Amino acid sequence: QVPKIPLPYTEEHISYNNPEAEVTLSGTLTLPTSKGPFPAVVLVAGSGPIDRDETVFGHKPFLVLADYLTRQGIAVLRFDKRGCGKSTGNYDKATSQEFSDDVLAGVAYIKSRKEVNANQIGLIGHSEGGVICPMVAAKSKDVAFIVLMAGPGVTGEEILYEQNASIQRLAGGTEDTIKQSRKFQEEMFMLVKREPDPQIVAEQLQEIAKKYMAALPEIQDKLTLEYLKSLVARVNTEWFRYFLTFDPSVTLKQMQVPVLVLNGELDLQVSSKQNLAVISRILEESGNKDFTTVELPKLNHFFQT
Repeated sequence: QVPKIPLPYTEEHISYNNPEAEVTLSGTLTLPTSKGPFPAVVLVAGSGPIDRDETVFGHKPFLVLADYLTRQGIAVLRFDKRGCGKSTGNYDKATSQEFSDDVLAGVAYIKSRKEVNANQIGLIGHSEGGVICPMVAAKSKDVAFIVLMAGPGVTGEEILYEQNASIQRLAGGTEDTIKQSRKFQEEMFMLVKREPDPQIVAEQLQEIAKKYMAALPEIQDKLTLEYLKSLVARVNTEWFRYFLTFDPSVTLKQMQVPVLVLNGELDLQVSSKQNLAVISRILEESGNKDFTTVELPKLNHFFQT
């Protein structure tokens, strides 16, 4: 899958600034060798400290996607998220809102390139990137289209309830254990939404986790302990607070540019059943005349079989 050198297109290692945040984003711009100016896309990564290739478990979805699109005559910008790879800035202090500003600066950069057709710049966002793309398109008249790959149509809180239940069912969990787990999540999320002080949240999350652990059968005790520790650390962040409550419908309602929405049938992280119909309804009700939603059979969250 990973493209082999020599490549039939130009590859440039570039950087651009987000002056408002005093952040420098480092990335790769791939340009077709045919005669331009070319349509262009900016790739927008999912959650986590992700590099320009969106490397996860050794898989590099954005490298593969950039290679394919550039071979089809489309210029592609992909970049390390702030505080990751060669980009400056503090990843830990950023929310989807700050990440959207970094993408907005990327749109401005790619528009400045003489090889790019300024009227044909689009965004392709994966997972959380599917939340960020409409945020950017709502602010910028330079975005001509967006593609949402496994992008949510409901709040992060709703995504996480469905995600947890789907993964537990696949692992053989009973409906009773799924209900217990849901109750645990609800307590955690309520605390995070209510209490702004991270120190108080950390202490109270530990108590909630201990109570949950005590109710589990002993065999599950050890298996769950490490998971709970990492979960408690993850939910007590600014990014998580924002993700939990942000409603994607707010920006989706503003989309009048063409939208392509893709979800894998086997996606356990952003369920196609939960999200595709919701996104379709929002776009239709807001009067968008050019959108398509597609459930791709037998593919997971990373569009793999």
